[in-house]
Amino acid sequence: MFDIGWSELVVIAVVALIAIGPKELPGVLRMVGQWMGKARKMAAEFQGQFQEAMREAEMADLKKSFDEVKEAATGFASGNIVTSLQKDVSSALSIEDTDKPAEPPAAIETPATPAIEPPAEPTTPEAPTPQTFVEAETHAAATEPLAVAAEVQPVAVPHPDAAPAAVDELKDAKAS
Repeated sequence: MFDIGWSELVVIAVVALIAIGPKELPGVLRMVGQWMGKARKMAAEFQGQFQEAMREAEMADLKKSFDEVKEAATGFASGNIVTSLQKDVSSALSIEDTDKPAEPPAAIETPATPAIEPPAEPTTPEAPTPQTFVEAETHAAATEPLAVAAEVQPVAVPHPDAAPAAVDELKDAKAS
């Protein structure tokens, strides 16, 4: 703050001793010390008040930003696009009403169709063919883990001279 060295202090002490005198010098020094104490006390009080005002301003800024975040969060929570999308996704993933046709949203007006087509006639599936079983076994073999090995059973090949009854027994054995 002030750039006063030892030489300046010696000069000030000599001038004070000559101007005030040795008799009154201790009382004057005591009074100067009290003034310095009061000045330091006032400076510390001013610094404390200034820091308190800064803390209050900081708290007001924090409260303002907190209120903004809270307001933004309540905006997200009440009827916005994200929550409506979440509701749509959860309703689409629900398994309860799979037999009922989807209901159109109430806000969108659907144009009226002049005539509704009658529902399609249910059809019965075709009987499985041997090719279907081969495809299913091939698919199952491809998806099985490598550690599991399918058992291979020897199949007796009918001899061309064998009777037709023996061929029927082979077919029954394969079916079971």
